[in-house]
Amino acid sequence: MHHWQGAGVRLAGDSWGNPNGPLVVLQHGGGQTRHAWRGVGQTLGDAGFYAVAFDARGHGDSEWAPDGNYDRSVMVEDLCRVVSALDAGKPILVGASMGGNTSLAALGEKHLVGAGLVLVDIAPRIQSSGTGKVGQFMGQKPDGFDSLEEVAEAIANYQPHRKRPRNLEGLAKNVRLGSDGKYHWHWDPRYRRRAPMTKDQIRTRTRRLEDAARNLTVPTLLVRGGLSDVLDENGAQAFLALVDHAEYVRVDDAAHMVAGDKNDVFGQCVVDFLVRTSPPS
Repeated sequence: MHHWQGAGVRLAGDSWGNPNGPLVVLQHGGGQTRHAWRGVGQTLGDAGFYAVAFDARGHGDSEWAPDGNYDRSVMVEDLCRVVSALDAGKPILVGASMGGNTSLAALGEKHLVGAGLVLVDIAPRIQSSGTGKVGQFMGQKPDGFDSLEEVAEAIANYQPHRKRPRNLEGLAKNVRLGSDGKYHWHWDPRYRRRAPMTKDQIRTRTRRLEDAARNLTVPTLLVRGGLSDVLDENGAQAFLALVDHAEYVRVDDAAHMVAGDKNDVFGQCVVDFLVRTSPPS
């Protein structure tokens, strides 16, 4: 585990591969942790890249924001500070959902000079019905789960297309055992308790990300889960119309959590793209 200083919080992360290889920074979605990238990070490391995944503020082993600030702008600042601390040249940013929005804003608003961008099932125009389901999932059991079996059942209900794991030990990385003896999701509850966005706020968010997309000049790949209810085909095509040099891959039989649903397929398509656009020496 590594630690870096973000914007007022300490961030925890992992790395794979040779530090002299092209830097790939992996950012997870809301409610996830850096462990979502473990398989992809190893694949990138084996391919000659230096892959780094860190827990966003308020998630996993990173510190919770003392002021409860989890806005996109401060997450962009966290990302910039991690990249600066790594001092490894222009980064390639790979972001899923929340992490994808952070990556898009960082490059499109010129907070960072990067070498590439991979967006995973996220774009400026997304489906509120899908994000609503994500919110409902994250809001389950605010008082905690009695066992890992209960955690597994909650995940299975949200992701019925996935096989339920026989060994539940891996789930322990997604939850924390509280002093009350119950398992709680591994994020700051204040992250989930933020007030729902108004229609005006959603329009402002969309415009901001669309403006960022128009400014992209780096090689860009959009990966969409064929079963996703967050990013539909119309949203994907709208992004491709804004970024005419972007490439597009749809991973069938994968939903919003593309890397978790089809880790091997996703990892290979990302490696193929990066080897062509930012090859390791």
